[in-house]
Amino acid sequence: MSRTRSTAAALDRRTFLAVSAATGVVGAATGLGLTLGGDRPAAAATVTPGPAPAAPAPVQAPAVPGVPYKRGTTLAGVATPRGTSGYRRLADGPAWDRVVRAELGSAHRGRDQRRTALASFVQFTDLHLVDVQHPLRYEYLRAETASAWRPQEALSVAGVVSLIERVNALPGGPATGAPLSFVMTTGDNTDNNSRLELDWFLTAMSGGRITPNSGAPHRYEGVQDSGLTLYWQPDSALRDADKKLGFPRLDGFLDAAIRTVHSPGLRLPWYSTVGNHDSLPGGCYAPGDPFWTEIATGGRKLETLPAAEAAKVWKAVKKGLDPKGEDFKRLLKSHARQARTVTPDERRAPFTRAEYLKAHLDPARTGPGPHGHGYTADDLAEDRLYYTFKISDDVLGISLDTTDPGGHYTGSIGDGQLKWLKRVLKENEKGEQAYVLVFSHHTSKTMNNTRPDPARPHERRHGGPELVELLSAHPGVVGWINGHSHKNDITPHGSFWEITTASHIDFPQLARVIELVDNHDGTLSLFTTLVESAAPHRTDFTDLSQTGLAALYRELSFNAPEARSDLAGTAQDRNAELLLKRR
Repeated sequence: MSRTRSTAAALDRRTFLAVSAATGVVGAATGLGLTLGGDRPAAAATVTPGPAPAAPAPVQAPAVPGVPYKRGTTLAGVATPRGTSGYRRLADGPAWDRVVRAELGSAHRGRDQRRTALASFVQFTDLHLVDVQHPLRYEYLRAETASAWRPQEALSVAGVVSLIERVNALPGGPATGAPLSFVMTTGDNTDNNSRLELDWFLTAMSGGRITPNSGAPHRYEGVQDSGLTLYWQPDSALRDADKKLGFPRLDGFLDAAIRTVHSPGLRLPWYSTVGNHDSLPGGCYAPGDPFWTEIATGGRKLETLPAAEAAKVWKAVKKGLDPKGEDFKRLLKSHARQARTVTPDERRAPFTRAEYLKAHLDPARTGPGPHGHGYTADDLAEDRLYYTFKISDDVLGISLDTTDPGGHYTGSIGDGQLKWLKRVLKENEKGEQAYVLVFSHHTSKTMNNTRPDPARPHERRHGGPELVELLSAHPGVVGWINGHSHKNDITPHGSFWEITTASHIDFPQLARVIELVDNHDGTLSLFTTLVESAAPHRTDFTDLSQTGLAALYRELSFNAPEARSDLAGTAQDRNAELLLKRR
């Protein structure tokens, strides 16, 4: 295969090799390409980001270590609760060891001495940067589902910035030491399909100041100062439902939660994949209805609902019975007088597909590149949210759009995208014959929504089983990487691995480093290594600094009432070496 690289990539590689010569990991880097962009123009390595924030000095990435290494990953330790009941504090806990999985390939001895790194990168997923004061949120369904409102949500920006700090400090792939080439987000970067949340996401990733507040400029207006016992009231002595479970009173919490946060931005190039919360109001309703804009930007916010009505609404959401939100609209209208008066804010308006693309293509958002973060002007012109990019000389990346525009939070892809994917896979086999990594938001198990796309009513929609069948028919495909379920889950599919990673809003809050290597014995390995944010495991209730809030974000997520306790997955779904036959 071609070993041609761009000048920027070659420079990075020379730096890596100089360090590696002293650590014995030169062989790990051979064949690793750092050129990004694929069939699109490669990003310049020296694109100037926006004004640098007056932030605390970011953690500097150390030199590439001897490998394998563990520090800064869950191979060294994981936030672990103390105690057995009530509100439980987190502390340093035991590591998650690496598990070897050989369902798709044999584990031959000595492969660690022979392997060549082909790709090394990081996956973010389900960041859910959330405007907790947004009027379209349905927090009043909390009694029906824990995902309707979480006590940690007001700190999502601080939590994501701390995750960025962690990735900036990683010295390379934990298994190979190869330089990390990029970060891919696999959707639900925002929570409410809000222009303001999209601005927060792009600023966090590219660097700058974020004030996680909307409505009143210097005052929080949301469910946590409502006096309602359904929600944790951190600044109040009120014995709300959460305080009865041991949640603390934290004077100054809400003021701290809306204080400006400083993001250093990623030092790595990054790519974006779209999710249902990015594309659909509420994450589940078909877009385009002006009513959503009216409510989102207006001055009324519904915060409570009778239990029977809440149960009915949640049933409709869960089963996809109201994809256009007609029943939801009637509910909001009928309870308008009971809604709280809040400060209107035009920035909360839902963003369209075109606005999503334009925001990514804004030169001010380029950060470390590439320009558009996977998307191009052609994608904007053709209303397309899927693309290919070159991960290395030996690996092709494919980013899919699995959100169904017809509504509901499960996914599918349309005829047009499926035909495009088939063509890309066939052309790859005729040409470079690169290995292929596919990225999407939805998993194979959650692509069961074949509701027609309103913009393409005659186009068939295709679900997870059909996509698995297609990818299995192309031996170059080695991995399908996704999120959505908020749970770690790794599944073999005959000839490729499906790697699903937990979210960064529910506990455990994680990202995943993925390394593809050639073992030179007829097999490949995909190494997956989970990382937490840079925030300390232990919290200090008196520390409401940016770092202290990021630590509290994690601890509150662990203690969230009714939150699922199985999202970490099993040991086989966490840190793993996934073997498969080399084609």
